Amino acid sequence: MDTAHYFAPDPAAPADLREREVVLRGRARTVTTGGSVFSAGGLDKATAILLDEVPDPPTTGTLLDLGCGWGPITLALADASPGADVLAVDVSERALDLTARNAAAAGAPRVAALTPEAALERLGADGRVDAIWSNPPVRVGKQALHDLLDLWLPRLAPGALAHLVVGKNLGADSLHRWLQDERGWAVERVGSSKGFRVLAVTGS
Repeated sequence: MDTAHYFAPDPAAPADLREREVVLRGRARTVTTGGSVFSAGGLDKATAILLDEVPDPPTTGTLLDLGCGWGPITLALADASPGADVLAVDVSERALDLTARNAAAAGAPRVAALTPEAALERLGADGRVDAIWSNPPVRVGKQALHDLLDLWLPRLAPGALAHLVVGKNLGADSLHRWLQDERGWAVERVGSSKGFRVLAVTGS
């Protein structure tokens, strides 16, 4: 399966916008998805498992959806914590447009859909986030994934949690070991379902 278009800033394929009915942590939503954006057909299994397994995020502060796609995790964060700022980060301009569109339709004014560079600029040199929820783009390749996590996990506030969902057959257990043994993070497997692991990383 060629997934390179998911990581393209400006995908060449037609937008092919479509409305979908999804349920995010028990809440029904009508969302818009589009071509060349991850899981354009609706809510993917891994993200659904993540949303079922994670505890509620902090009610205030700054929450991060890393690799937002069309925005299911962003919408779940905004629903759970309407008093928090939610940063939806993706390299794809189409994904950011869809997330912004879906957040506006959901009445979530504190969502900001941003490129990684814009999100880092908004946070500032020393800015931290109070939670990260992510179905990270494992298929971008191991080194690129490691670089992504090396960039964002240090932005966790002390004691804050990053929840990541990764397929066992896509290297969830080796990622756990890398985070813990090579990078020194406190990592706990907090969920396992249908071939996916949910890992919790604690900020230091």
